[in-house]
Amino acid sequence: MKLDEIKEIAKQHNIKTGKMKKNELIKAVQAAENNDACFETGQVNTCGQDACLWREECV
Repeated sequence: MKLDEIKEIAKQHNIKTGKMKKNELIKAVQAAENNDACFETGQVNTCGQDACLWREECV
């Protein structure tokens, strides 16, 4: 997903994007949606969030 798309999702959750990096934005959105902020933490196989928007990019 492109950064602009992620920023738009973040804005829908009232997250001020500022100079946040892509992984920071994704984690902020995950937290705002009451999910584990686990993007790029190596938990992709154990997080249990199979419907995550960023699962394909997660490592």
